[in-house]
Amino acid sequence: MYSFDTSVFMDWQARYYPPDIFSSLVKRVEELIGAGQCSAVELVKEEIDAVGTPELRAWMKNHSALFVTLDPLVQVEAASIESKYPDLMDPKSLHQAADAYVVALAKVKGGVVVSQETSAAEKKSSKRTHYIPDVCRDLGIPCINLLGLMRREHWTF
Repeated sequence: MYSFDTSVFMDWQARYYPPDIFSSLVKRVEELIGAGQCSAVELVKEEIDAVGTPELRAWMKNHSALFVTLDPLVQVEAASIESKYPDLMDPKSLHQAADAYVVALAKVKGGVVVSQETSAAEKKSSKRTHYIPDVCRDLGIPCINLLGLMRREHWTF
C-alpha cells in the first residue's frame, strides 16, 4: 500500500510528467488506485483543491477512490507525529498540512510513503529540521519518490 503526498501529484501532473505526454504513467497509477494499493488522505485532496492546476483537480474528482477518510488510528498516529515533530508542519501554509497524516496512514497500514520532498539534510538552506523523508526515516517507514515507485513496481515506458 502506498500513501501519496500532495507533492507527488503536483510534480507528476503539473511539472515533470504531464499526462498528455506520459499517458501510460496515468494508466499505471490508475491501476494501483483500482487495486486499492494507492491511497491519499483527504487532506491531500484539500491541498490540491487549494493549489493544484485545474487539470489536476479535475483528475482528482474522477478518482475519488484514491482518498481515504481519517480513521481514528490514523488520527491518533498523526497527532503523535505532529507532537514529536512540530516543525514538520510548514508555518507558512494557508491550509492544514497533510504531511503527518500521509506518514500516519503508511505507518498504520504497513505501507510506503510516496513523496517528492527531500530530507532537511539535502536542502541547501532548510527552513525546517524535519520533512516527510526525515520523519519516515526516524519512524522506520519506507519513503520513496515517484521515480522510486516506478522502479519498485518495475514500470518501464
